[in-house]
Amino acid sequence: MKILGVITARGGSKGIPGKNIKLLAGKPLIVYTIEAAQKSGIFDRIILSTDDEAIADVCRKHGVEVPFMRPKELAEDSTPHLPVMQHAVQWMKDSAQYKADYVGILQPTAPLRVAKHLIEAKELFEETQADSVVSMVEIPKHYSPYWAVKVEERGMGTLLLSGEPIKNRIPRRQNLPPAYINNGIIYIFRADLLNSDAPNFYGDNVAVYIMDEKFSVNIDEPRDWELVESRIRELKAEGVEI
Repeated sequence: MKILGVITARGGSKGIPGKNIKLLAGKPLIVYTIEAAQKSGIFDRIILSTDDEAIADVCRKHGVEVPFMRPKELAEDSTPHLPVMQHAVQWMKDSAQYKADYVGILQPTAPLRVAKHLIEAKELFEETQADSVVSMVEIPKHYSPYWAVKVEERGMGTLLLSGEPIKNRIPRRQNLPPAYINNGIIYIFRADLLNSDAPNFYGDNVAVYIMDEKFSVNIDEPRDWELVESRIRELKAEGVEI
């Protein structure tokens, strides 16, 4: 499998200024993602897509390729990941004569993703021959979609999934089937999905890589920073290499 790893790190974070290169437990946030990707050994090449020279400098120092600077129009607050990934993969094909078979999105906001997760996701990809592998985490039972209710215009509630009366819901939390939600940490997918009739990261056959909740953290707000630093200390105490 020829996998291109793309670290996506836009400058100009408003919630946490300079977030991607701000020190987290002693090293820049983005370096956690770089080290996990490098140690996993699953990527044929690892590149950075950024509009920020300071981020680019940090990544170069840690062995990441910075083949281009991301166009300004792809670095706005509202820019989705899809056109960013399309640009990166197409640039590598046109300007570096490198055509990836598969692509991995590496978002720096998930510093607790370690090499083991990436290796296992690749193994799942190979075992299932899926179009993509996406990481997910189990939804806490008390938020289970099997207990979720939709409210109609008249104010009447029915079970969201089945439309049945609320009295028919599974009564015991322990009997609820497990349900999962995307945690935004691992995406590995066929490169040709980016240029399909309906471009996407998933395809029709998605293999789910289930992650432990303690690793499923994304830094979006200042309060997340302290949470992650505390989690890093806990994981290191358990012998996990972060």
